[in-house]
Amino acid sequence: MASAAQRNIRSVSYAKYGYFFILPFFLVYCFFQIWPLINTFILSVYGNGKAVDEFIGLGNFEALLFGTGMGRASTAIQETFFQVLGNTLIVWIGNFVPQIAISLALAVWFTDAKLKIPGKGFFKVIMYMPNIITAASVAALFLKLFDDSKYGVVNNLFLTWGVIDEPIKFITGVWESRGMIMFIQAWMWFGNTMIMLMSGIMGLNPSLFEAANIDGASSGQVFRKITLPLLRPIMLYTLITSMIGGLQMFDIPYMYTKGTQRNEYTKTVAVFIYEHFREKMPNPNYGFSGAASIILFIITIGLGSITFYMNRDKDAAARKKERKAAAKKLKAQQKGLGGMEI
Repeated sequence: MASAAQRNIRSVSYAKYGYFFILPFFLVYCFFQIWPLINTFILSVYGNGKAVDEFIGLGNFEALLFGTGMGRASTAIQETFFQVLGNTLIVWIGNFVPQIAISLALAVWFTDAKLKIPGKGFFKVIMYMPNIITAASVAALFLKLFDDSKYGVVNNLFLTWGVIDEPIKFITGVWESRGMIMFIQAWMWFGNTMIMLMSGIMGLNPSLFEAANIDGASSGQVFRKITLPLLRPIMLYTLITSMIGGLQMFDIPYMYTKGTQRNEYTKTVAVFIYEHFREKMPNPNYGFSGAASIILFIITIGLGSITFYMNRDKDAAARKKERKAAAKKLKAQQKGLGGMEI
């Protein structure tokens, strides 16, 4: 039998001390995240560039979404908002599709046991390095390389080789500038995506691949029938995080500009929010910034919910539905017997 001292030791619960260790995180989160979030909702229904006590209500949202509610300026602000929203979606989709394709191909390549690739660790580090470079440095580098003038590095080379007759507008052109931002974003983040996909593939049961090899499955069949279906959770995570980051894209679109004049075709919602909140001093448009933030928040939730729904486990959902139906049927039977259990 255990002694009294041993029983006392076993009766002491140390789980509560874990809450003391995580308490600072929640305090910092509440102070720096919860209150700013609440304050954003408050600012979204107040006036623009005037005293905070001037209540506008839903006028800011009406101006951004419908072009009504705040006079003749509403139509212009609505057109601007929908343009920057379209820019955001175009740039995000344009960089995410090649990013996930390249990352998945490299992840499968690097984790294939049949391929004896020398220097795998070196290549992984090199491919991940763009992710740790600051956005300001990346923007400065690409601005120097792809300057619109004939003195830009790339334009100068193309003109010298006779590839083009006049400089390409990499910074101020419509699709040229969008394409450059798509390329920069994909180049910066594909290494991080590749590492996540590699971790997902390496976590799969090796016996599945061994059985497929014994059965004579080709590499394409293994990829389509085993790797991709089992990678659904990590692919869903990658899609959601990329969508959130893409809709909040700010640094590269903000800094990849020529002088102080920004390209209207690369301006994103985050840049729109910053301009109305900070750059229009001494008359900032807090209301428009707050309303645009809330709209972006709602769009993110909507797209995320659709993504989760489309990628749900249908078999698990069907089993859950069957269990609920069985429990409901059993409850009805017990109720018919006067609540007596059989």
